[in-house]
Amino acid sequence: RSPEAQQKSLLRFGQLEMDSLSHTLRVNGSRVELTLKEFEILKLFLEHPGRVFSRDQLLEKIWSTDYVGETRTVDVHIGTLRTKLGPCGDYIRTVRGVGYRMEECT
Repeated sequence: RSPEAQQKSLLRFGQLEMDSLSHTLRVNGSRVELTLKEFEILKLFLEHPGRVFSRDQLLEKIWSTDYVGETRTVDVHIGTLRTKLGPCGDYIRTVRGVGYRMEECT
């Protein structure tokens, strides 16, 4: 990999470091295993910190428009993702009546 390609594959936010090419995540330096959907959700948040994504937008982007199901699926995945991220799970904020966004804890 070129240094430029390697730089683009690395996403950092607070204590999170994701390498999208090797499909790895480190939280406070420790490797954390995620499911494919959890990884894709977190990658989307890391690529757009501060942006709010509605449940419908997340379903469309992560599960594709072919997905037939409830938006509750998003809530369940966000919940397990927060748990796996430990204290860094607080970076994923619920925006009441709208959806979710990634932001630093204050």
